[in-house]
Amino acid sequence: MPKMKSKRALLKRCKVTGSGKVKIFHSHVSHLSHNKTTKQKRHLKMPNTMSNSDYKRVRILIQK
Repeated sequence: MPKMKSKRALLKRCKVTGSGKVKIFHSHVSHLSHNKTTKQKRHLKMPNTMSNSDYKRVRILIQK
């Protein structure tokens, strides 16, 4: 049986930290920024960590 391939689209959108958590990035950043407040843009820049329930679901997809 061949090896399972990781989902490349998901790996491009998240990063696994050293402790094993998954760092994800916010959406709604790339365009229409003049309509957003400065506070909203500042918070969208910061990465977020994926919740444990979501991590259990996607850990199979991001295995290497």
